[in-house]
Amino acid sequence: MAKRITVCAGIDTGKRKLDVAIDGNCEQLQVENTAEGYKVLLEWLRRHKVKRIGIEASGGYEQPVVVELRRKRFVVVVFQPAQVRAYAKFHLQRAKNDKIDAALIAACTAAVKKIHPAPDPRLQLFAEHLTLIEQIGEDVTLYKNRLETCRDPRIQKVWKEEIARLAKRERGELKALVAAIREHRDLAQRLDLIYSVGGAGLPTAVAILVRMPEIGQLSREQVAALAGLAPYDDDSGEQVGIRHIDGGRKRLRRALYTAALPASFRWNPQLIALYKRLRAAGKEHKRCLIACARKLLIFVNSVVARGTPWQDEPPPSAIIAPTG
Repeated sequence: MAKRITVCAGIDTGKRKLDVAIDGNCEQLQVENTAEGYKVLLEWLRRHKVKRIGIEASGGYEQPVVVELRRKRFVVVVFQPAQVRAYAKFHLQRAKNDKIDAALIAACTAAVKKIHPAPDPRLQLFAEHLTLIEQIGEDVTLYKNRLETCRDPRIQKVWKEEIARLAKRERGELKALVAAIREHRDLAQRLDLIYSVGGAGLPTAVAILVRMPEIGQLSREQVAALAGLAPYDDDSGEQVGIRHIDGGRKRLRRALYTAALPASFRWNPQLIALYKRLRAAGKEHKRCLIACARKLLIFVNSVVARGTPWQDEPPPSAIIAPTG
């Protein structure tokens, strides 16, 4: 019996245009990145019997078409730009334009062996709201930095008023986001499990819930890698380099790192002990906090997987040998 071949397409996303190519087929398409353009795209994909579509993350410009394609039951693989660049480099492809990129993404899509389930669409909407809250927090930090270097009392008053206004908005938006999450019983239960872990404050718990839908379903090594908190070796021959973190989900990593400081000094006995042990071993403050952030996430992952709230002693599956 002949082996069934999955027809794969690739989409290069621009602010206004979508360039589309099919792996192994010279025919290409360009449509507007609009609802009307999606209708033409869907008809073209169906005519060519495309089942799987790859698309490169492009600052959010790809999200509307991804939502529409998934709504129409297409399998969509969203690539990080680094993945597509690495694939091109491996195949020694240096030429670059929108049509070439679309064909490259199509070939990259065909090469994928494991297809992960599409993320929960509810969390995608919450992610936009969470980004707003995080950006407001970044603005607060900006104004605080300006306040520190300002000597004019009148201007100081301006910055203080802006800080108070934004901080109030930040609290209000977080409250609204939590209320929206709690309208979904399953998400509310997961949020409560995350929040039960010592050191995972409400903003951190929301960040983990929204930024890591896989929480509780993966191994501790996998969640650490997804958050960009896994330490990687840097050895070659007789040279032994310092282990370092790399990649991962930037905003989630930032939320966990921010939570690690109070958690490892006040809120979580296990993290307090870990921090002291690493410092006594000569580790730098920042590396100790990274290790604590990683372990905090591992504790959360174990609690969600187990389905019962955090206790003073962590579940056995969450106990790991500390690494710097």
